[in-house]
Amino acid sequence: MASEASFDVVSKVDRQEVDNALNQAVKEVAQRYDFKNIGASIGWSGEKILMVANSEERVLAILDVLKGRLIHRGISLKSLDTGDGRPRPSGKEFRLEATLKEGLSSEVAKKIGKLVRDEGPKGVKSTITGDEVRISAKSRDDLQEVIALLKGADLDAALQFTNYR
Repeated sequence: MASEASFDVVSKVDRQEVDNALNQAVKEVAQRYDFKNIGASIGWSGEKILMVANSEERVLAILDVLKGRLIHRGISLKSLDTGDGRPRPSGKEFRLEATLKEGLSSEVAKKIGKLVRDEGPKGVKSTITGDEVRISAKSRDDLQEVIALLKGADLDAALQFTNYR
C-alpha cells in the first residue's frame, strides 16, 4: 500500500437529536404526577439547557429524565456539562444549567496523542489540528487497533471517529 490510511478523532453533538431528547423530556415532565404543581420545567435558555423546580431533589430528578432521554437518542452523557451538578437557589426555586461540550479540549487531544504514542502500534502518527486529532498509519489494521485502544480509554470526551480513509 503506497499511501497512508487515516481517520479523525472528534467530539461533536448532533443538535437535532439533543433537541428531540429535550422535547421528549419536556413532555415527560409535564405528564408525570410527581412534577405537578411544583413549577418544574426544562427548556433551552440560549445555548444552555435550563432546569427549574421548587426543590433541589426535583431539579435533579428532571436532570435524570433528560439524561435518560439523551441516552435513548444515542448521545453520550460525556457531552453534557452541568458544572458541579448542584442546583442553585434563585428566589423560591432552584435552577440548574447544562451546556453541551463540543470539540476536543487541548488537554484531551494531548492525552490522545500520548496514548497513541505510548500504547499504540509502531508507525502510527497523531497530529493535533484545532479541536480534532488526525491519526494516520500505513496499515488499516493499525488504525483499527488505535480505535479499539481509544474506545477503551477513559477520556473525558465523547469521541467519534470520522473521515476514515
